Amino acid sequence: MSHVEILQLLVSPVHRLAGRPGAGLPELPHTDLVTAAEVRAGLGIVGDRYFNHPAHRNASITLMAVERLPQPGPEETDLLSTRRNVLLRGVDIDAFIGSTVFLDCGSGPVDLEVCRAARPCAWMDVTVGPGAQRALRGGGGVRCRPLTDGILSVGPAVFGVREGPRA
Repeated sequence: MSHVEILQLLVSPVHRLAGRPGAGLPELPHTDLVTAAEVRAGLGIVGDRYFNHPAHRNASITLMAVERLPQPGPEETDLLSTRRNVLLRGVDIDAFIGSTVFLDCGSGPVDLEVCRAARPCAWMDVTVGPGAQRALRGGGGVRCRPLTDGILSVGPAVFGVREGPRA
């Protein structure tokens, strides 16, 4: 177990980066950033665009390490730019693909199966900055399936591994 920090949580009711980046950047409202998010086992984050969508059941929550974010411009990159759900400090979450991990913000652990990489798309070059898509390859975060109900909240948390990668 290790101590980490949840820096940001994003719960977006709609998929805001649809279409091609050349069409222009849509509005990315700050109301999508929340201080707490309710997680439901097998379904995702309540109120999020991927909640209870059959195609996303094994990828309904995305986590990303702030240490992997490029900082090409004067603005700090955040979840509005990357469209991931959870921004962590203190753990290289990309190294845990195939594992079952947990985050405990003080109200009990939320278990997550880390299913696969969250690959960066061309939008990253628009929202984060030129070259971000390439810079985030292998470090763009992970897509997870929630195994337990619980609450994630911004602030300190405990991170641990329940089960290592599957062979």
